[in-house]
Amino acid sequence: MKFVAGLSVALALSATCVFSTHAAEPKPDTVVKTKSIEARVFLDDGIKANAALTANCLAEGKKWLDKNAAEAAASRKEDPQFFKDGGWDFERKYEIRSVVADRYVSILRNDYMNTRGAHPNSDVNTILWDKADNKRISIRPFFTETTDNGTTMKAIVKAVTASLKAEKTKRGTSETATDEWFKELKPSLLRIGAVTLAPSTEAGKSSGLTFHYPPYAVGPYAEGEYVAFVPWETLKPYLTTEGTRIFGGTRPKGDADGQ
Repeated sequence: MKFVAGLSVALALSATCVFSTHAAEPKPDTVVKTKSIEARVFLDDGIKANAALTANCLAEGKKWLDKNAAEAAASRKEDPQFFKDGGWDFERKYEIRSVVADRYVSILRNDYMNTRGAHPNSDVNTILWDKADNKRISIRPFFTETTDNGTTMKAIVKAVTASLKAEKTKRGTSETATDEWFKELKPSLLRIGAVTLAPSTEAGKSSGLTFHYPPYAVGPYAEGEYVAFVPWETLKPYLTTEGTRIFGGTRPKGDADGQ
């Protein structure tokens, strides 16, 4: 009887652990599952606390799911042999990176894509959301000018390049800190990289800009993602009144260590 009682307790504990593990796993906020693909979109809790932001991200996420589901179905029809081990596996996550001045929300959008090739691929993009106007914006309102090849963008791309070189030295990959790998970085808002407002040690402020690059963007696949940081002091000569208001403090150590 003692053995049976012990076994019952063990099974109960095991079931509790399994339940707890599954309970801790987040459920996707929207999903597509077919013979050709399983794709999921996740929004973090901070995003879901804002109805307008949630609707915006979900609408974009669903378009992404539908587009990739159609491509997977077409690929399966044309080359069914590539699906013998299963369909494509895609995932997109929207996560808040910072909230500045209780108005500007920076969001990281990370994509995972496995089409059963040599290795899975990933991508990163960003969203800057204006809570006051409930819409996506760029960083233009924070700068006096952001014209292509203008003074501001040239200063930013110079600082981005310096930051990437420093990070490559830190990682021991300085041999790829070359003009060849940085040639796609242009002094243009649309060509410099996906940007967020970096968090700050000063509440409600941003310590500068962070630019996010997926594998292959500024280095070989094996080097993974890169984040370049441009401190607000570098940006100071080019800031508007609103830019001056939202920037300040320094980058938290944990944020720098985690890049």
